[in-house]
Amino acid sequence: MVPLSFADEEWWLTGSGALFRPRSATLLVADLHLEKASFYATYGQMLPPYDSRETLGRLADAIRQTGARRVFCLGDSFHDRGGFSRMEPHAAGMLAALTRATDWVWITGNHDAQGTPENLGTVASEAEEAGIVLRHQALTGETRPEISGHFHPRLCLTVRERHIRRPCAVLGEDRNGPSRMILPAFGALTGGMDAADPAIIAAMQPARAIDAVLPAQGRLTRFPLWRAEK
Repeated sequence: MVPLSFADEEWWLTGSGALFRPRSATLLVADLHLEKASFYATYGQMLPPYDSRETLGRLADAIRQTGARRVFCLGDSFHDRGGFSRMEPHAAGMLAALTRATDWVWITGNHDAQGTPENLGTVASEAEEAGIVLRHQALTGETRPEISGHFHPRLCLTVRERHIRRPCAVLGEDRNGPSRMILPAFGALTGGMDAADPAIIAAMQPARAIDAVLPAQGRLTRFPLWRAEK
């Protein structure tokens, strides 16, 4: 984990893309896309059917690593509305154990707006944590502190003719400092969008600066994506 300053407070960003708030022992993750493999299987595209186990195992590790007592899933936790009903017993048991062990909140997204299990935690379209709005998709024009997901941002670089793509968070800064963030997708079978894509830059407005951030060699690294004209 590496420290990250956000909304006048220190947070921790894990190597798996989860965000931890020590003050309230709260863990945030986005875009689990559970049961994506089984969704594609229904259309004849066969993928190894263990993505949910892998994703939930990584999430369990993040909870143990941080000592989180509360978890917010920021939307698209299931790949489709039938995802929860398709979970095989082992993965379903993992999910039940995690939701029993923590105060669990599902924020609904565009994939799972009607498919989030209400018997395993609390379901909401948006939430607020210490004055910070938690939602699935960043709202253009939002001036309050905000954390979201949806875009699956990835840092795309070319170094010595080698193309590098890494999941990253996108951090927007206003005159008071970092105040809006898009988390990387946490799920095992999630692709990604270039963090500098115009859709991401537009979603983060208004801003003075927008950076890609990710842990590397035990520290937080930043890559400028956009700067306001002076």
